[in-house]
Amino acid sequence: MPNNRAWIFGDNIDTDVLAPGRYMKGGIEELARHCLESIDQRFANEVAPGDYLVGGRNFGMGSSREQAAQALKHLGVAAVIARSFAGIFYRNALNLGLVALVCRDVGRIRANDALEVNAAAGRIVDKTTGETLRCEPLPAHLLAMVQAGGLVPHLEQRFIRSMENR
Repeated sequence: MPNNRAWIFGDNIDTDVLAPGRYMKGGIEELARHCLESIDQRFANEVAPGDYLVGGRNFGMGSSREQAAQALKHLGVAAVIARSFAGIFYRNALNLGLVALVCRDVGRIRANDALEVNAAAGRIVDKTTGETLRCEPLPAHLLAMVQAGGLVPHLEQRFIRSMENR
């Protein structure tokens, strides 16, 4: 299977299935190996860097554990695309450098479709079907933070630049 493929999940995917509590003590590598296993046993073993996770409504609901987004990033997920997100998951994803895009038309994306995502433009091209979907673009300041690798690296880079400009 090529990279940039879509993995499809439904509504109300909670942080407990993204980062199962019983594996929290094992570190991010152990936790990521069990990401979404209660819904799709193949996901953690077969997801490839550059693939996309597509969810429905209220993606990332549940506890505020940032490890849910961290596990997806560790697995190489390029972006999470959903109809809507739980607020804490959305912010955790961006803070950790994981693109999270709101797209009302996610139901048109099928499993294994090859996607091309432009977060700045708010555009998803389904290369399998040729269809272009609109999504909410990431504002420039959030895109810069994600491109830096997340909030902490972004702030570190800003601090270094400010020190160099003194």
